[in-house]
Amino acid sequence: MAGLNLEIPTVKLPDGNSIPILSYGLGTAWYKRNDNGSLDQPTIDGCKTAIKLGYYHLDGAEMYNTEQELGKAIKESGVPRDKLFVTTKVHKSINDIPTAIDASLSRLGLKYVDLYLIHSPNSVGNADHGKLKEAWKAMEKVKQEGKAKSIGVSNFLKPDLDAILEIATIAPAINQTEFHPYLQRGDLIPYNKEKGIAVSAYGPLVPLTSAKGGPLDQYLEGLAKKYAVEPAEILLRWCLDQDVIAITTSSKEQRLSDYLRCLTFKLTPRELEEISKIGSEKHYRAFWQKNFDENDRT
Repeated sequence: MAGLNLEIPTVKLPDGNSIPILSYGLGTAWYKRNDNGSLDQPTIDGCKTAIKLGYYHLDGAEMYNTEQELGKAIKESGVPRDKLFVTTKVHKSINDIPTAIDASLSRLGLKYVDLYLIHSPNSVGNADHGKLKEAWKAMEKVKQEGKAKSIGVSNFLKPDLDAILEIATIAPAINQTEFHPYLQRGDLIPYNKEKGIAVSAYGPLVPLTSAKGGPLDQYLEGLAKKYAVEPAEILLRWCLDQDVIAITTSSKEQRLSDYLRCLTFKLTPRELEEISKIGSEKHYRAFWQKNFDENDRT
């Protein structure tokens, strides 16, 4: 399937900007522990490969220490800036967002990002809602100054969303969160939609990676045979069919190409429901575990 040529569709965010429904992420798999200024060539090459395949939605973050690599990949890709959708996030520099966005743009070599997120409510320390409100007002200024076309949040729960919505003049366009059949987040996804906030999912393939060997394995294999795809594409489609933008990654060109097959079919309502039902038999959180009780499914 290396030659699969599919254009990734876009949807409108609540603020009117368009976002591709499938994203290439520079998170866990590419995370650099030490930002010593040296560039990681495999990260650059991986990102260039993704862009070549049509992954124009690129999800980065200050925390990943790979903004320079992302910027270099964008520059070397030859794809016009206005064709790309670039996301980055603020975390360690949350107390000085004006400086943080300028630093991110400098590392990326860009004049603006398409989406700027607060990486976590705990970026401010213990999800202090007073500090979150201050941070959100600074985020609004980033958008007003044209340094980000859209602004949003990541890993926010209902109380965190409510806190910033109390004072927001610009509502978050999106909430990026871990979401897969083994972590369906209770009513968080419909709550976001009720508040006019789009949702994107990182870790959508967790049931096939760190949580492999669970109750879904057999059912996913059966659906994969039905649709002539791999189980990974079934999980990506499970997100897309719930109007959740999916973020994935791989260092392998073939695998990234195969993921695009999730754009060639739709699951039936019954299949969607069955994946959710079987998935609820197992609880597994792959990220930010230290911030949650072991049995907390939110």
